[in-house]
Amino acid sequence: MEKFKKRWEITQNWQLLFPILGVLILGYSAFKIANVLVKSFGIVATVLLAIALFFALLKFTLFLFKKLERKWILDAKWEMIRVFMVFAITGSSSMFIGRPIIKFLGITKENLNPILYWVLFIIIGLIFYQLLLVFFGWLFGQFHFFWNFEKKMLRRFGLGKFLD
Repeated sequence: MEKFKKRWEITQNWQLLFPILGVLILGYSAFKIANVLVKSFGIVATVLLAIALFFALLKFTLFLFKKLERKWILDAKWEMIRVFMVFAITGSSSMFIGRPIIKFLGITKENLNPILYWVLFIIIGLIFYQLLLVFFGWLFGQFHFFWNFEKKMLRRFGLGKFLD
């Protein structure tokens, strides 16, 4: 355990919450993907594929950590897990909020060209994504990281003049 704590720069026991949650979320994601792919083959096939997907996703996630730890400036390695969780929660939440908004505006696939519908859906989702990213970043104690990330993203969209 000490080796694990040292590797992830964990200095207090409450910080272990993030690696544990990260592994649980990764396992849940692997199971959901496996369930979609082999649901008709039964639970045994789903569980076996979920285990294989879990290890593949874990390996991919650790690869991303290595690539991004030099790019992202964080105080400790375990904070990267927290940042990944914020991105995941924000992406899901922006779609949950975007769907009712687009429905409230009366925009459906039936009354609008499907291509235009998806363009509007993505634009509305992106707007809420920007707002939720800073909110969830604040909620998870990473406000400054996500505010700087947000400013960089808005500048790339050509909206930097609104920040100055």
